[in-house]
This record gives sequence, C-alpha cells and structure tokens, in this order.
Amino acid sequence: MGVGFDWSATDPNRRAAGRVVEVSAPDVERFKEVSGHFVTGVVVVTASSTDGLAGFTCQTFGSLSLEPMLISFSASTASTSWPKVRRADSVGINILESRQERLARVFATSGRDKFADLAWSPAPRGAPLIDGALAHLEGSVVDVTAHGDHDLVVVAVDYVRRHDGSPLVYYRGGYGVLA
Repeated sequence: MGVGFDWSATDPNRRAAGRVVEVSAPDVERFKEVSGHFVTGVVVVTASSTDGLAGFTCQTFGSLSLEPMLISFSASTASTSWPKVRRADSVGINILESRQERLARVFATSGRDKFADLAWSPAPRGAPLIDGALAHLEGSVVDVTAHGDHDLVVVAVDYVRRHDGSPLVYYRGGYGVLA
C-alpha cells in the first residue's frame, strides 16, 4: 500500500488541511480526477493526407527538445482521426487561443466534418493551420511509442509561427482562460 493525498481536502467548501490517507490502487475515475488538477494548454493536431483532412483536440502537448527541435503529444488509440494524421507527411499543431473553446469541442468529437466552415491555411509542407490560433507548429512524426490506450508521438519541428493573445486552458474537466 502506498501513501496518497486526499483530494477531497481541496474542496472549496472545506478549508481544513489535507490529510494523508492510505491508497492501495487508484481506479480510473480517481486517476482522472487527480490528473485533472494539472492545468494544460489546448492544441488541435491537424494533417492533410490521402485520406483527406483530419484533426483532434489534445491536452498532452509539450516541447521535448531544443536540439533538435522536438515536440510531443499523445493520441488515443481509439481515435478515428489519429490513424489519418499518423499517415500524413506533416502534422500541424494549433495552440488554441482563449476564444476557441467551441473549436476545441468540435475537434474533440468523432463522426463529423471538423473542417466544415473552418478558416485555415496550409503550412509550408501542407498541414492545416487554423486561423485565429495563438501559435502554430509544423513538423514530421519521427517516433510513435504505444503506452496503454495512447500512443506517445514525437514530432521534429521545421516551422513555427506565433500571434498575440491568451491561451485556452483545460483544468478539472473544463475549459477556461488565464486571469
């Protein structure tokens, strides 16, 4: 048995200090609850391939290396979009701006044309870059490693562009903005 933190102590209606509790093994719901306490930015990963345009919302994005310039993200193995993105020559990373929550929700769902009525332009190597995003990156997938129900993806970056604005963030199951 390990030692864990009782997250119920962070309830705003209870101001008592957290207490240490014994935890044998977290279940999926508790794991999601605890992991959700880490605030993340929100990106939409996009690609154009022989399968057409594809993309999905992702909160597990980050810079991985400066030399060489690498980023990483994870993609659900159950995703219908990820296999299409994986087969593309290049991928686009669209770091969403605070007013793009609706867009994040569209790209988080399956079974619809996510690019319908969406303004975008191609990056130098063809990946779709969504208009109004806070920043864009384009690159090539150089490594994919399976881990449980997700693939960990590494991308070599060869194009970057930024704009002014504030990021869209994700925290405890909901979208928000930085104050």
